[in-house]
Order: sequence, then C-alpha cells, then structure tokens
Amino acid sequence: MKKSLLSILICVILALIPACRNHSDTLSDFTETLYNPSEASGFSISGKDGSESTLLTVSNPWQGADSVASRLFIVRTGDEAPLTFEGQILDGAAKRIVATSSTHVAMLDALGATDRIVGVSGINYITNPEIQKRREEISDIGYEGNIDYEALVAADPDIVLLYGVNGASSMEGKLRELDIPYIYIGDYLEESPLGKTEWIVPIAEIIGEREKGEKKFAEIADRYNELKKKVADAAIDAPSVMLNLPYGDSWFMPSSSSYMARLISDAGGDYIYKKDTGSTSLPIDLEEAYTLTSQADFWLNTDQISSLTALAKKCPKFTDTRVFRNGSVYNNTLRANSAGGNDFFESGITNPDLILQDLIHIFHPEILDGSFTYYKKLI
Repeated sequence: MKKSLLSILICVILALIPACRNHSDTLSDFTETLYNPSEASGFSISGKDGSESTLLTVSNPWQGADSVASRLFIVRTGDEAPLTFEGQILDGAAKRIVATSSTHVAMLDALGATDRIVGVSGINYITNPEIQKRREEISDIGYEGNIDYEALVAADPDIVLLYGVNGASSMEGKLRELDIPYIYIGDYLEESPLGKTEWIVPIAEIIGEREKGEKKFAEIADRYNELKKKVADAAIDAPSVMLNLPYGDSWFMPSSSSYMARLISDAGGDYIYKKDTGSTSLPIDLEEAYTLTSQADFWLNTDQISSLTALAKKCPKFTDTRVFRNGSVYNNTLRANSAGGNDFFESGITNPDLILQDLIHIFHPEILDGSFTYYKKLI
C-alpha cells in the first residue's frame, strides 16, 4: 500500500512540473528591446524583464513582402512560449543547424560555430574550408523546389535557416509537418554593406552567443568606417565605374542605391549608372551598355570571365573602349572554386571592410595599396 501511494505521489509531482514553468499569456509581454540594429532594417530582438527567453522577429523576409513577419521564440531557463504565439519555437541554443545559404555559413564561421552546421544547400558551391573538410559528415539537402527531405531529417537539425526570394520558401509546409523549427535570414535584402553584415547578430542569438555577435559586428563596422573616412578625408577625384556583363540581349545594372553602388561610393568611386534609384537591378540594351563602358575608368564584376582574352570573345565590340585598352578591368573571383562557388558572395558578406579595402586599392592605390582579398585584375 505504501509503495502504491508513493508511486501515485511521484506521478502527481511529475505532472505538476510543467505547470511550474514560467508561462506568459501574451506575446505583448516580450516587448523589451534587447538589440536595436544600427544598419540592418529587417530584424528585431526582444525579451521580457526577468526572462532569458527571447523573441526574434524578421520583417518582410522576401522581395515584395508587405507586413509579413517571421517569428522565432527561443525558450530558455524553463520558460514556455506565450499562449498566443503562432510562430516557430526553438528550445534553447541551436546546436545543429541546416544553412540554406552560403552567407549563413559565413556568419556562423565568423562566430566560430561552423561545427554546428549539419546540413547545407549545394555543398560543392561552398568555399568555406571547414565545411569542405567535414563534407562527408554534412548533409547536402539540395535546393529550393528539389529538397532531399530524407537527408534533412537525417541531419536532425534544431533549426533550418531559410531565405525567401519572391515569396515564402516552399519548405515551410514540410518543415511544419516534420516539426522542425525555421526562421528566415534576410541579409540579401539589405542594400547597406554593413546592414548585410549585421545579420550576424540574430544568428548569434540563435546559437546563444548574442554578445559575441554584437562585438564581432562592432569590430567589422569600426574597420569599415575607418576605411571610408580615410577615403573621404583624402578629397580625391572619383573615377567612374561600370559593372557586370550582358545576359542574353540585356545588361542588368544595379540601382544607384544598391549594395555594390554603395561599396563603390564608399571606396571613392563613382557608379556610372544613375537612372535607376529603385531597389532592383534593371536591364539596359547593349548599345547603352557600350556607351557607359566607353565613359568608364574601371570595369568590375565580369561574371565568370577571368581574362581579357575571354572578355574580348564575350564582348568583341567593347575591346575598343578606353577601359578595356587600359586593362582597367577587375573581377571578384580571386576566391572562386572550380564548381563556380565564389567566396565574394559568401564570406564577403561578413567582410565588407575587406571588399572596401580591395576597391580602394583599385580606385586609389595612392591611398591604400597591398594585396587583394576578393578581386583580381584581368590580364
């Protein structure tokens, strides 16, 4: 009889344990700002006084999104998500992560956390040496629209980092069905170089290292702004800069407020295409592209082209331009791999100061000279 009563008592105590956890009735309890982005515009991190749990909110995480929010509640120290919460829930710091973009890999690498990556999309295109070293133990889950969910489940992730292009990821429904938490990382939507980099902070929050992420971002921002000021203080003439190559019969030019245009401006250059002030690249015809190239002092970002000979084959008419004759053509493929992956688009997101350094070296070697990190001169 005593043994029976003891068993009942133990069962009652175990049943009451969940009720003893802190439980907030409404999402509005988590309104205390824990991190206020200085450069990025797409995320916020909030909390509640007396709780270590946090709420990560990502706003409009794809192009054209309007009043869309992706939320992740990170449960810590015995809390539960609010009763009214309808977003994703992560139980503690993520130890096992699937990264669907190479920029997610770069941010985790900057935080010293590549060992937490258990799955990626397109491992051959990732340049990170730690990932390549561990490629046999990392699941390649494929690409949007053709995801290998068996590989994804086998990776046993705590969370999947997503990105959206023109709409929500097609993975959402299946991830909910599999009960695998996810959150969008919207770095690619930011036009500011440092705005992209600042997404290292929410990723640091996800792995339980927000202070480390804040410190890392502050260090990068300081180096970037020091270089920018060095150029501004020199008060030099700004050379005109042409970008890209034709795609079919069109030549896509970024807007004058784009990521590359801002890097060019901060490095003391003058982006030559000023008609587009919007948020997307616009196509121009080859005649207009030829006119712009003829006026340019430098020509950057020539896709996979790695020599002036190859460029002449691709754009034979452009060989009589001053910029081609002078050999003032540079590409961002110094750290590209044989599969076509390019570290400029990977770690460059976390190293905008190094990209800026390269561009200053190109435009104004009298201000800053040295070796390149991402760019190389076509010969």
